[in-house]
Amino acid sequence: MKLSPFLARVWNIEFIRFGTVGTAAFVVDTTVLYLALAAGLGLYSGRVVSYLAAATFTWYGNRSITFETHARGAPAVAAEWLKFLLTNLVGGAVNYAVYAALVGHSDFVRAYPVLGVAAGSIAGLSVNFTLSKSLVFRAPRDSNR
Repeated sequence: MKLSPFLARVWNIEFIRFGTVGTAAFVVDTTVLYLALAAGLGLYSGRVVSYLAAATFTWYGNRSITFETHARGAPAVAAEWLKFLLTNLVGGAVNYAVYAALVGHSDFVRAYPVLGVAAGSIAGLSVNFTLSKSLVFRAPRDSNR
């Protein structure tokens, strides 16, 4: 399928691709959270599990779709995944703090935790994009300088 020139230009914006991967990760995050809740985990421990699943999904999606520069070879790929998870702990902390605050203070969000997941995801988006681009998926430095 060929995109219109406008949509092709929009898709070429890294932040748009990052947000698209993040939107799909939101579905993963929410699905895993509800599965964890059904399995007996609580709202907080279930969210830790769902966040890790979503973060791994996001790492793979961003290395495949969003950023052109990424690791090659099994040891480097594993190191990149770990670096992504560790780097994105900042955005993850923002994400989780917003979720926990809403679940802890709103009966409505406690009844519908997907709302807390959405608010947390939006809050962590810019932080994670900036850190991913600058620390994880950055282009190698030119050694001739």
